[in-house]
Amino acid sequence: MRFEQIKKTVKGIGFETAREDNENYLEVVIVKDKLNELLVRLDGLFGPAQEKPSRQAEEAIRGFGGIMKGQTLYFWHQDSSFIFAMLWPWQDGEHITIKMAQG
Repeated sequence: MRFEQIKKTVKGIGFETAREDNENYLEVVIVKDKLNELLVRLDGLFGPAQEKPSRQAEEAIRGFGGIMKGQTLYFWHQDSSFIFAMLWPWQDGEHITIKMAQG
């Protein structure tokens, strides 16, 4: 799985705000209207979202704010490499922050 390709796929749906975009991390904000398209793309790349993060996933995402109830986590790993995507809905019900990283 290649992080650059995943970033390109996610950016392809369009976003409202780009907060950070570098070689190993992407953080953007999308509007709710884009959510279904995003979920279809992430399901295609990662498989279904994790219901309960594995210990390895929890360790990997801890430094990025972790995951809480109401948030969504996609996680892939092979050996010591990982890629994740976290979706954090806003309280306004209209925006979602997407945090993606590789390590």
